[in-house]
Parts: sequence; structure tokens; C-alpha cells
Amino acid sequence: MSGFSPFDRAAELLISNLVNEASAKPCPICGKPAVARFRPFCSGRCKDVDLNRWFSGAYAIPGTELEEVPDAPALVPSRKRD
Repeated sequence: MSGFSPFDRAAELLISNLVNEASAKPCPICGKPAVARFRPFCSGRCKDVDLNRWFSGAYAIPGTELEEVPDAPALVPSRKRD
């Protein structure tokens, strides 16, 4: 009898599948194979390039414009003090 339980074998299989899946998909920035540590990217540099694109507005999630919200103090009713 081995020292591994069915749970240990299942966990090992799951981890190995995740690592294989990460390396199977290319980096969305440069197209190189992805690395598990930076998944879905191949490196810290590509990860930072993607983050910068989000911060700079190059990526955007489509949606409708929101109406302008009045200042917060106007939303809170004022209380009269005696």
C-alpha cells in the first residue's frame, strides 16, 4: 500500500493539469508560452504591460455613461439642532 491517499493523487493531477494548461495558452501580450508563475502571461514584464494598458485606458469595459451624482452632503438630510 502506498502512502498517498486518493485525495493526494487527485490534487497532484489537478496541479499538473493547471500547470500544463498555463503553458499551453500563449501570453496575450507577446504570444510566447505562458509561465505558471505569471499566468496568463509569460513574464513580469508582460504582466506589467497589461496592467499599464488598463491604467492608461487602452482597455475599457463597454457600458453606458452614468448620470452625475450630486455631492454627498446633499444626499444626507440635514438635522436641525435645538
